[in-house]
Amino acid sequence: SCEKDEIGGTATEALAGEWMLTVDAVDDAGNVVLTDPFGLGTVLGITYNTVDNVADKMYVSDLANFWDYRVVVNCDCTALTFSTDGNVQNEAYDCQVNIEDGKMLPGMATTPSGMPADSLVYYVSFSDDENPAAYGYAKYKVSGYRRTGFAADEP
Repeated sequence: SCEKDEIGGTATEALAGEWMLTVDAVDDAGNVVLTDPFGLGTVLGITYNTVDNVADKMYVSDLANFWDYRVVVNCDCTALTFSTDGNVQNEAYDCQVNIEDGKMLPGMATTPSGMPADSLVYYVSFSDDENPAAYGYAKYKVSGYRRTGFAADEP
């Protein structure tokens, strides 16, 4: 007879995924000061489980598509929120990263093909970034939708 082992998900599966993201420069209140300041268009980012597989920590990474960051954030998989406690060490290279007000909103995005998808939004800043002082903004707003895998939704 065959027995099937039930394979469960990770502790942070509610927040984990691949995301199609845009980056805008914003002021302290979150108002957009510069749209797509680096001319990147849509970039791929990911949120994923830590090796400890705990429900209150996960990784956020831009896969080096924007600034090159990979940081562990605190998360609440019930409230679908995440953030760092101030600046934390970037694991991609030596700098400090602050992620604030991260949230996933189920079904609240519309993909380029017109289909509903989960939405992700957070604010990020970097200790080695001189652009905010030079160009009059405070941080970056990163926002987008869960990657669908459909060609019509890819940039």
